Amino acid sequence: MKKINFISLNSSFLKWLYDKIKYSNIEEDTSEFLEGIDELLTSKTRSLMLELEDGNTNKKEIEEIVCDSLVINYKQRIVTQNNIEVQLTPKEFNILYFLAKNRGEIFTKEQIYQAVWDEEYYLDDSNIMAFIRKIRKKIEKNPDSPEYIITIWGIGYKFKR
Repeated sequence: MKKINFISLNSSFLKWLYDKIKYSNIEEDTSEFLEGIDELLTSKTRSLMLELEDGNTNKKEIEEIVCDSLVINYKQRIVTQNNIEVQLTPKEFNILYFLAKNRGEIFTKEQIYQAVWDEEYYLDDSNIMAFIRKIRKKIEKNPDSPEYIITIWGIGYKFKR
């Protein structure tokens, strides 16, 4: 799972950055990054997600997240509610873990998709909405009035507790 932060860049800076990287002697592969900048400049996408390597490929995940009676165990990939196991699909688990790990932060559907699927986002908001709805049915006392996964209208979702 990834920690997400935001930065706003104007098109002038993006163009400068694109040119600087494209015409520099950087030896590492930058083609994917340049493609992402190009998609921003041509409005093919509205955001670009970058993952920075910290030199440690075995990133330590939070082993267990406890929120009231909800327990998310990353290592065992088990979720329990009131000591009863909640059956989640692998994607449902990943979405729940990602949101809970980044408790209080608001994420767009696109950011959730990119963080969990590790692939290009095709503007399919209904996919994320369906997963959130299924997770809520499994972990919330009242899925129509959620306490854990909160909808931030016009933006996306956050894990509240």
